[in-house]
Formats: sequence, structure tokens, C-alpha cells
Amino acid sequence: MQENQAHIAERLSFNDAVAYVQQTGKAAFAAMPVFGDDEDDENATAEGARVFLLLPDEEEGWSLRFIAGPFFTSAYAANDVIPAEEIPDRVRDLLYMPTRCEDSWLTDQLQILLGKLTQAAGIGEQMPDYEHMPTKGAGPEAVFPVNFISGLNKPH
Repeated sequence: MQENQAHIAERLSFNDAVAYVQQTGKAAFAAMPVFGDDEDDENATAEGARVFLLLPDEEEGWSLRFIAGPFFTSAYAANDVIPAEEIPDRVRDLLYMPTRCEDSWLTDQLQILLGKLTQAAGIGEQMPDYEHMPTKGAGPEAVFPVNFISGLNKPH
């Protein structure tokens, strides 16, 4: 219980996180899960996430990168830098976790990016290790219709 309380104390307000990034040259992040249509279902699981990543910037001192998308795909729905004057209040109201981030991480699948950010923040035990999980594929007996594979004959 004390360990969880220690992690909660490490979270920073937006302004404190910006100061941390400027002073240390490290990063800070906040993440929000994204649920599908069944988010009112108590057994619903997150299908993706929104990540707000404060990064050091040589010119401006810091920048905010917004990354969002579904889990288990390398395609992001968003991967943008938000100018300081356009950052919504609801993003400024989030609590941020000090971490570090390497540029190469920004091309990883979203759940792997989150895993690396949480590991670097010292709270990695809260995330599964998706990067080293065994992959599963269809067996040789699996048959997929050609239209399923090629995307032809999609219902409109």
C-alpha cells in the first residue's frame, strides 16, 4: 500500500511537469484509456489510449506530443505536437508522471510505448510486458476467404 502511495506522490501537475522537463531534460507523461462502445460495461477493457507526452525542446524549452490510437497496431490515430497556446485546460488538469523517452519509442505500438514510459517512470509493474510476449498466429489449418484478406466486397 505504501508503494502505491509513493507512486501517487510522484505525479506532477502540468506546470510542475513542464518545469521538470525544462530542468532535467527528461520527459513526463499522462495517459488515458480509450474504451469502445461498451464503456458502461463493468467488464469493458481499454481498446486504446491517449498519451500526452511532455518532451524537452531545444527551441521552446518543452513541447507536448499527443499520441492516440488503438492497441496492437503501429498505426496511430494521432501523433502531433500541440502548440502551448492550443493545449486544452482538460489536458493541463491531468497529472503527469516523470519518465524518459527515446525518439525511437514513438514508432512503437501504443501499448509498447506505454510499457516503456511506465518502465522508465519506475511503475512498469502496472503494465504487461507486451514487447516480449510470444506472438500468436493462425495455424496451417486456418482458411480465410479471399475477400476477407483483400478487403473486397466490404458491406457499405
